Amino acid sequence: QLQLVESGGGLVQPGGSLRLSCATSGFTLDYYAIGWFRQAPGKEREGVSCISPSGGSTVYADSVKGRFTISRDNAKNTVYLQMNSLKPDDTAVYYCAAVRRSIVSLCSLRVTYDYWGQGTQVTVSS
Repeated sequence: QLQLVESGGGLVQPGGSLRLSCATSGFTLDYYAIGWFRQAPGKEREGVSCISPSGGSTVYADSVKGRFTISRDNAKNTVYLQMNSLKPDDTAVYYCAAVRRSIVSLCSLRVTYDYWGQGTQVTVSS
């Protein structure tokens, strides 16, 4: 059974850092693009970042460019989201999601992702 499990969320002060992990199981990560999405209370879900199956292509939302970095370790079946210089506006539940793509494909936050984790809460507050 294909599963994605997020971890690494928590409470952090503005300007701080967190690293989220998305541990996957039940499928071969090499053939999937992975996206990170977030949803704040009262707001629509938004795409944050994605990474292609090979790791050669990444996309970031304008709101996180220069602060967040996505990476993947296919051998460990895990994708990471390093979040630096966090702001209160980054407060949200963060989800990772997977979509099957060809190994040479790019990634996109605009396609439909088929598999989702349950999310991890990130709260940025002093």
